Amino acid sequence: MEYVYAALLLHSAGKKVTEEGIADVIKAAGLEVDVVRAKALVSALEGVNIEEAISKAAFAAPAPTAAPAAPAKVEEAPKEEKKEEEGKEKAEESGMEGLGALFG
Repeated sequence: MEYVYAALLLHSAGKKVTEEGIADVIKAAGLEVDVVRAKALVSALEGVNIEEAISKAAFAAPAPTAAPAAPAKVEEAPKEEKKEEEGKEKAEESGMEGLGALFG
């Protein structure tokens, strides 16, 4: 991505997009230059009208939207406690029914 940004920076500065120019921008950013990537980008941009490509990309890109709000966290512990309480109540009820059956 930094190579594309370097090419765009050179273009916006009115400079010719060359391998050396891209390498200089990448070096100025404090990164190590990959000569093959720079050469491939310059080759890919040959014959491309960058202004036209930028304007088309601006219309093709969807408008930025705000990120959806994160859902509120639901505490899981009370639900588990309720389930445990319900289970205990049912066990007690069934136990009582069982005792009642013993005594008639």
